[in-house]
Amino acid sequence: MNNILHGQNPFFSSYQTPHATVPFDKIRTEDYEPAILEGIKRQDAEIDAIIQDPAEATFANTIEAYEASGELLDRVATVFGNMLSAETNDEMQQLAQKIMPMLSEHSNNITLNDRLFARVKAVYDKRETLGLTTEQARLLDDAYEGFVRHGANLEGADRERYRQLTTELSKLSLDFSENNLKETNRYQMLLTDEADLAGLPDIIVDAAAETAREEGKEGWAITLHAPSYVPFMTYADNRELRHKLYMAYNTKCTHEGEFNNLDIVKQIANTRMAIAQLLGYKNFAEYALHKRMAQRSEAVYQLFDQLLEAYAPAARKEYAEVEALARREQGADFVLMPWDWSYYSNKLKNEKFNLNEEMLRPYFELGQVKKGVFGLAERLYGITFRKNPDIPVYHKDVEAYEVFDKDGSFLAVLYTDFHPRAGKRAGAWMTSFKEQWIDPTTGENSRPHVSLVMNFTKPTQEKPALLTFNEVQTFLHEFGHSLHGMFANSTYQSLSGTNVYWDFVELPSQIMENFAIEKEFLNTFARHYQTGEPIPDELIQRIVDASNFNVAYACLRQVSFGLLDMAWYTRQTPFSGDVKQYEQEAWSRAQVLPVVKEACMSTQFSHIFSGGYAAGYYSYKWAEVLDADAFSLFKQKGIFNREVAQSFRDNILSRGGTEHPMTLYKRFRGQEPTIDALLFRNGIKQRTL
Repeated sequence: MNNILHGQNPFFSSYQTPHATVPFDKIRTEDYEPAILEGIKRQDAEIDAIIQDPAEATFANTIEAYEASGELLDRVATVFGNMLSAETNDEMQQLAQKIMPMLSEHSNNITLNDRLFARVKAVYDKRETLGLTTEQARLLDDAYEGFVRHGANLEGADRERYRQLTTELSKLSLDFSENNLKETNRYQMLLTDEADLAGLPDIIVDAAAETAREEGKEGWAITLHAPSYVPFMTYADNRELRHKLYMAYNTKCTHEGEFNNLDIVKQIANTRMAIAQLLGYKNFAEYALHKRMAQRSEAVYQLFDQLLEAYAPAARKEYAEVEALARREQGADFVLMPWDWSYYSNKLKNEKFNLNEEMLRPYFELGQVKKGVFGLAERLYGITFRKNPDIPVYHKDVEAYEVFDKDGSFLAVLYTDFHPRAGKRAGAWMTSFKEQWIDPTTGENSRPHVSLVMNFTKPTQEKPALLTFNEVQTFLHEFGHSLHGMFANSTYQSLSGTNVYWDFVELPSQIMENFAIEKEFLNTFARHYQTGEPIPDELIQRIVDASNFNVAYACLRQVSFGLLDMAWYTRQTPFSGDVKQYEQEAWSRAQVLPVVKEACMSTQFSHIFSGGYAAGYYSYKWAEVLDADAFSLFKQKGIFNREVAQSFRDNILSRGGTEHPMTLYKRFRGQEPTIDALLFRNGIKQRTL
């Protein structure tokens, strides 16, 4: 057994790869479980060593020792968790059903360990006399709060109840995610009549044919993955098919059968509520917001109220304008339904600005966009990217880059994974395979390995991957997260990079989206993929002019998701009612389009039911206030201003969670943010000269 473990399992030896990157080419599914079991065993021994230390509890022998524990387990669990999202299969998902409760139980065994908590508390109680640095004080506070917020003060039956609830929640979240992925993957609208393709751009028709061909089918296959679904809803002339596809997408995981999430939604909401109340909070939102910038539910609702007051009148006008165009075509009694919105909005945008996504695609070939985005980071921060084919990757579509700082020193490894496939969940995200930290003994700065995962338009046999403008913005967004990870410069891993308050984590990503409509930036990379001609100035101007098109509707859509999130997690009594009806009531004041009673967002709302955004979806709008205010400084000083960029790096990107985010923000900006910059940027409020 020992030979098997240490001879064949790559997790048990140091990685003989560039920068000790994960040896994906050597990892087999059967390697995970024994490595996780060994990781649990090793961390248990490390925790026991802390407890058994006869010396008085100190910051070094307790807090730093606890921070350093679990290295193997963290390494293995990180790879396993990332693969569940990016490259999963039935075998991995079956293994997850076994491993996730095991990890939850192990976590509980640590945070509910009385003797360990007693040592942590002993250090915490004398914190004022220890002469700690700001970062050390933050680590101590997080460690103590982490134990308290994970049940350390519970006793007897309450403690066992906590164990039971957290284990249940782990399994429910996994079930929710798997059901959503499987339901998305199994649906396909196969078209065999060419007339049904009317209105669709050639690139979408080619991609649909490619999807069908890959499965040995004749015709064109439309799926629920974004690169297929979104263009079909935007361009397909056939309203009946748009309706059919809309209903397939918006009723995911509501159908009778094995992938139904309706009951799981209730169970997750009720379980989180029960955990929070067990810990002494009124509801889960109160528990979650305790460690957020917003702090209280009232502050979240105050933001929503401000946004609704500012944007709702404009959103209603936007709807009326789109509906008026539709009625010119379809008759005065035509009712614009949700499956019509993208189609007629696109027509109106074209009419007003002579602009649509397909006009822009030829200028956004993926290779060029990568050059542009990487080049932006080089111009702002002086960093460079070098592809290294010797770094193992987990799929042939993935590329690995070495990233070097402006002084030529190694900064990070960056993986890029751009296209959808059956084993990848929907959406786009940044994650890490290894966080950054500084060894407190040797001073060695251990650099991070960061990954960007997206679901962009795939290349076809005839054309390269040509992105939509929205996909370019998504790339910039996730790349902003990766900069937050790559520039990390903290002593402690748990405070490094994106380990910040949840309503602050979107600032580094959303500020990057601002560059998408800047002419100076677009001119650095946007070239026609066939002719090499730069994107015309007048087309850029149309992008700028159209940047606030239907911006109020988009705002209310985000607010509606935030209201739904808060409705689920401000509950103080268990929910047993109708999920769809509850959802429609929860977000009613932010709805602009007619209600479709059969539709349901909650059953596929991964952010709040299987991701980290429970009672936190508001953070997108919260961070948008921050990013508009922050980017106004770039606009004032120059969008490529190195001094402003360096200040943003020094005060935001490299600091991670070492200080309170408002302290960091004010250090960069010189003031607290207001909503005004966002209102000005969106044209909701006009500047006075």
